[in-house]
Formats: sequence, structure tokens, C-alpha cells
Amino acid sequence: MDLLLNTILGLSEKDIQNSKIEFNMQAGVRGELFIDRWLRASHEEKENGTCKECSFWGWYGDKRNFLPGQKVFSFIRIRDEEWLFISAGTVLDVPEGTWAKVEIIEKVKPFFGRLIIHCKKGNTYGRYTFNISTFINSAVVKEILPSIYSGEQFNGYDNVHLEFRKLSAVFEGKIMPTYQQALEKITGIYCLTDTKTGKLYIGSATGEGGVAQRWGNYLETKHGGNVKLRQLFNEKGKEYFEEYFTFTLLEYFGLSYDHDKIIQREQYWKKCLNTISNGYNDN
Repeated sequence: MDLLLNTILGLSEKDIQNSKIEFNMQAGVRGELFIDRWLRASHEEKENGTCKECSFWGWYGDKRNFLPGQKVFSFIRIRDEEWLFISAGTVLDVPEGTWAKVEIIEKVKPFFGRLIIHCKKGNTYGRYTFNISTFINSAVVKEILPSIYSGEQFNGYDNVHLEFRKLSAVFEGKIMPTYQQALEKITGIYCLTDTKTGKLYIGSATGEGGVAQRWGNYLETKHGGNVKLRQLFNEKGKEYFEEYFTFTLLEYFGLSYDHDKIIQREQYWKKCLNTISNGYNDN
């Protein structure tokens, strides 16, 4: 039998009629994911539900999302239809064009960062605030974690695809703690994608530090020493790479795998994807 969200929240019928629910996903078109924003917050902010710019945005266009006196329960998406409970508060004020001021609801604080629900938000991508009555009988408790959520875990080498900023957060130890360790254990072929132009760069990692070492070099220099990428860096600056580049692992091998064979596979992918004529590879 499913455990419904209100089993945890314990809202009366009167509370339900005066409460909102937030399903925060992404801060605007191509904006930062709310889960990444929340993961960067301090432990104290996560524990107390006070992550700045994570919850309680007060406006939808020129209309208020909340009214003083309403309760708001804030969730952020961690994957597909799974949502992490990060805060709850009673609205005190809704200043124009900014975040609402709230008083945190103490009784549900133990669940901040630990309660994960499964809920179908539907196709209303542009909207993220709803009357809680819409979901109170369909949102199901998936899991209550023993400690505050620390980020996605490594999900296999076949699923390595990261935006520049997320990869940077991984290597800084802010999110997904097992990810960098996994990338240190393999060599391989990878693809950098410029999502603004669609151009690709194919590279290989054969050093002792594996793919992690090579990708760490891109995080540091942005261009990794490659001719066309250096030219792009000189033209556009580091912000361009941080905004538009993604990292994808195409093939992976053990650290002792024959380096010559890795280079052969790198050339195969360059020809297959035509990245010398139409991408950022120069040879």
C-alpha cells in the first residue's frame, strides 16, 4: 500500500485548502538546475530549509504565487518524477519581483533533504507552484533517507554525460561523491559537445589518472590545449565553455589497456562523426 505525502505532512482539510506546493526544476530556459543550486548550499542551510534562491519564488509573471498566511511546501526535482523535500514555510510577505519571506515550519524540518516523493507534475513545464490539494492524494512517499541527500551516485560508465558546471561541482567535491573516483579508474574515448552550435570534439584519455585527469585539465584550462578549442576560448572566453559544453564518455577501458588501440578508436570516432571538417578536431 502506498504511503501518501500527507501521512508525513499531517495537514488538516483547512490546511490543505490554504497550502501551496512548489516543484522547482530549472531556473529559466537553459538555467541552473535547482538540485545543483541546493547541493551547493551549506549543511546548515539544507538542514534548516533556508537555502537562498532555492524555494518560495513569489511571482508567476505579474501575479503572486502566494498570499501572506499560506503554507508552502517546497520540492526540487532530482530525477524524472522524483522530488526532494527541501523546505516548508508560512508566508509572511511577498515583496514584488523577488522571493517570498516565510517562517519555517518547525515540525517538518527533520524531513528537509531526506524525504523523496514520486509525483507526476504533468506537462506544465513553465509552472512550478500549485495548490497542494491537486497533488495531496497522488504524491507518494518513495523514500526517507537516513541522512541529508548528498547528490546522485555514479550510475555506470554507459551513462556518463555531464554539463560543464556539473562536472566542475563533481571535481570540487560538492556533489556526486563517487563520480570522480569512478572516472579515475578508466581510460577512454570522450566527446565534448558545444550545445550552442552542435559542434563536437573527440578526445582520448590515456594517462595514469584516467578520464578524470584529462577532464580535470579541461575544467582548469577550458580548452585542454587543443588548437581549435583554444581559438574558441580566445574568442569567447571561459564563460562560453561553462555555459555550453557537455562531457560524454563514448568508450571506456581499463587503465592498463593498450594506448595505441585507444588512439585507433579515437580516430574511428573522429571519422564517424566528421569532427575534423565539421567539429573542433584539427587532426
